[in-house]
Amino acid sequence: MTTKTPSKTPLLDKVKVPADLRRLEPSQLRQFADELRAETIDAVSITGGHLGAGLGVVELTTAIHYVFNTPDDRLIWDVGHQCYPHKIITGRRDRIRTLRMGGGLSGFTKRTESEYDPFGAAHSSTSISAGLGMAVARDFLGKNNKVVAVIGDGSMSAGMAYEAMNNAGHLRSRLVVILNDNDMSIAPPVGALSAYLSRLLSSKSYRSLRHLGKEVSSVLPTPLRNAARRAEEYARGMITGGTLFEELGFFYVGPVDGHNLDHLLPVLENVRDADEGPILLHVVTEKGHGYPPAEKAADKLHAVAKFDVVTGAQVKAKSNAPTYTSVFASSLIQEAELDDKIVAITAAMPSGTGLDKFQQRFPERCFDVGIAEQHAVTFAAGLATEGMRPVCAIYSTFLQRGYDQVVHDVAIQKLPVRFMMDRAGLVGSDGQTHAGSFDIPYLGCLPHMVLMAAADEAELRHMVRTSLAIDDAPSAVRFPRGEGEGVTMPERGEILEIGKGRILREGTKIALLSYGTRLNECMKAAELLGARGLSTTVADARFAKPLDNDLVKRLALEHEVLITIEEGSKLGFGAIVLHRLAETGLLDAGVKIRTMTLPDVFQEHDSPIKQYEEAGLDARSIALQALTALGIEAIDLHARG
Repeated sequence: MTTKTPSKTPLLDKVKVPADLRRLEPSQLRQFADELRAETIDAVSITGGHLGAGLGVVELTTAIHYVFNTPDDRLIWDVGHQCYPHKIITGRRDRIRTLRMGGGLSGFTKRTESEYDPFGAAHSSTSISAGLGMAVARDFLGKNNKVVAVIGDGSMSAGMAYEAMNNAGHLRSRLVVILNDNDMSIAPPVGALSAYLSRLLSSKSYRSLRHLGKEVSSVLPTPLRNAARRAEEYARGMITGGTLFEELGFFYVGPVDGHNLDHLLPVLENVRDADEGPILLHVVTEKGHGYPPAEKAADKLHAVAKFDVVTGAQVKAKSNAPTYTSVFASSLIQEAELDDKIVAITAAMPSGTGLDKFQQRFPERCFDVGIAEQHAVTFAAGLATEGMRPVCAIYSTFLQRGYDQVVHDVAIQKLPVRFMMDRAGLVGSDGQTHAGSFDIPYLGCLPHMVLMAAADEAELRHMVRTSLAIDDAPSAVRFPRGEGEGVTMPERGEILEIGKGRILREGTKIALLSYGTRLNECMKAAELLGARGLSTTVADARFAKPLDNDLVKRLALEHEVLITIEEGSKLGFGAIVLHRLAETGLLDAGVKIRTMTLPDVFQEHDSPIKQYEEAGLDARSIALQALTALGIEAIDLHARG
């Protein structure tokens, strides 16, 4: 007779959706949270992904779903790095080991994935605005559900969060904002006294007494009434902090230990039952909590590859090529060694952009401004006005948040701010929200802007130095996530001639004009076409603006087919080339012109190779485009290399 092995997660096994969780006794929640943490660790060890933030909110996630009636009560996670435990509880445990894989679960909350994800996330500081919109809609529709927005202290560094809080304080709709303070950046350590005060201040009896006090004071003369209000706010501020939030119109409660369920549950119940105005609950947590390798790691294992559960050691494939991010960082450090006016700016992404290395070498010349891209851009503009050489390293998708400042504060004033846009093009497992799809169109339309795209890591080194040599206009360099092509690296970058491309392969029939790292795929496509007897030129544009007019003219006049290839959306580099050809009358020269861009959709997450195949930007698709333009049927066309 075979004995069945006992489950390691007996309570978690009973919970398919939050309604099942609410059937547990409060005394069981500690064990449930431990099982949820273990499941999260095991799942991410297989898939990779964001780990530290999720481990930090295991107890908070458990408590929220236990106290609130989700999904009728709306729960919004800011950014979404921390949402894996939430996904396990909300009916997706059976798919949790497909995280960030093709056809699998998204690494962020997603409306189309579950009714428990009322708002899609991945960019920061949006939760309060979205939650307020839901609360106001609820009031219009005469409903009575709760709205809860969980936002981290990092996301609270962005102005949008305060804009939303200011509006919420004015509208007075019922809204619960949970400030997840996981960096101890706002409050001191919390304990029993703090927990007691939080329960007291959030209790109905205290709120009723406070309401009574307001009623009594309302009949007092205005000076006495104002003095009483200020005294009450001052006393509460002295005990708990939160004066800023009170000034914005929120009733502040906290801080509360976010890992102590005995403290969390009664306070959450109190704020749930509050029947007026917005409330901010301040919860202190620890990233990576409950998993020693994460607790000890400097970044709390924020984002990880597959790893060994016991040791926390990550399993990373060996590479013969450096990453583009590391090449950018080393190139910038090299130039900064020779020029003390070079300064670097990041918006809360020092390691993601490689500027953590720059910061170690030049701590006084590196500025992390927090999640505040708008400020980062205008701060850089101010530095440029005084003769400094600012380099603003921001992901392509995040620079969108500072676009107004790029236009008004940089481009109009023709200030030499250098934008280094990591994660240009498709980004694999991070999917739609992190893809750098739109920077070519949104920067290409701006007067004075110089646009460059690196075809490989050596080109990136050249472009870093080139951008620093441009002192009379803004410039932007785009480069992708991941490893380079493995090319020979120069000791130091060269200063490229502005607006000049290069030809890597000469042909006569077909011209492939690449902008960015699809250049290698173009070379492979040329080989495929050459095997069919079709002589093919391959050129690297290097610059989208100013465009190499002579190169474009030559390619159009000397070839039967001209194809542009880019890792960006429609209306980008290809549109710039078409516009130039139309201006010069070369559209009538008889050349067949095709533009190859990312498709006009938000692509789902997958491996980068599969994403680019799906987008039709691999070697075989490029060759097929050329054959189709020539009216040649494609038979046995297979990519090589």
